[in-house]
Amino acid sequence: MKFTGGCYCGQIRYEAEGEPLMRGQCHCRECQYISGGSANVIVAMPKSGFHYTSGEPKTFQRSDLENGVVRAFCENCGTSLTSAPPSMADMVIIKVGTMDDPAEFGEPEMAFYCIEKQKFHYLPEGMVTFERFPD
Repeated sequence: MKFTGGCYCGQIRYEAEGEPLMRGQCHCRECQYISGGSANVIVAMPKSGFHYTSGEPKTFQRSDLENGVVRAFCENCGTSLTSAPPSMADMVIIKVGTMDDPAEFGEPEMAFYCIEKQKFHYLPEGMVTFERFPD
């Protein structure tokens, strides 16, 4: 799979190539902040196949959390682009809404951090769910 994407204002662009490692929905409280209340729909791609083609995102990592996730975003328009959990150094988690053609994503395979899911978060019927992140 190969796709391109970027932020809302167009300042930051990226390319991703490789076999998706995971397609999912994250319902954790942190993702709810980033998304404005919804679950985050993500695709995990090999880090070796990901690079920015224009612009450089700002990053943020909470210093009060052990192994806080590094979140990349556009400092101009605020679009959340990627996440990089320290425990998953070989992959980059891309926000599906930043893909030029989100239809290329297909469908999520799983939903995780469902223990933090809100009542207004909807899961497709029959989707595999996890209370936290699967092993």
